[in-house]
Amino acid sequence: MAVRIVHLTGPVFEALARGDLAAANAVSPVVLTDYFAGPDWRRVWQMRRAQVLDNPAAAAWVTGVIWDSRLDLAVGRAGYHGLPDASGMVEIGYAVDPAYRRQGYARAALEALLLRASDEPIAGTVRVTISPDNLASYRLAAQYGFVAVGDQWDEDDGLEIIYEVPARAEA
Repeated sequence: MAVRIVHLTGPVFEALARGDLAAANAVSPVVLTDYFAGPDWRRVWQMRRAQVLDNPAAAAWVTGVIWDSRLDLAVGRAGYHGLPDASGMVEIGYAVDPAYRRQGYARAALEALLLRASDEPIAGTVRVTISPDNLASYRLAAQYGFVAVGDQWDEDDGLEIIYEVPARAEA
């Protein structure tokens, strides 16, 4: 599968936060679909815009586009919630457009995120949070060695189980 994560810029985040797909596509490095400009994701785009305004280096880390190079198609979003923190922890997130689920895109995005983290000396731990009801995401994460380390309450998503894995395999 020819999948890569295409990073976005502040102007793209700003347009998506307004739900303005035409403006986002005018400055996006790839063509985005309606999936990216829906109201459910505006808060995420607002957060990413603020992060990039605060620290332009964050653009290379935060949510980007899962891009299928074979089809020249945006199939979802994936990235980190931000730069690695002081302890070296970086949290990942990914979501595949419902029209493209069950085709390997979540796995490809997860593998790309793990590979990037393993190549970054400042990243020591990769975290993902998953709703207890999301069995598919749990099964995928478990295949890559993620183990439960606790739980948290998210204002938007409710109860989440926290899973972590070392960014690099032990020698």
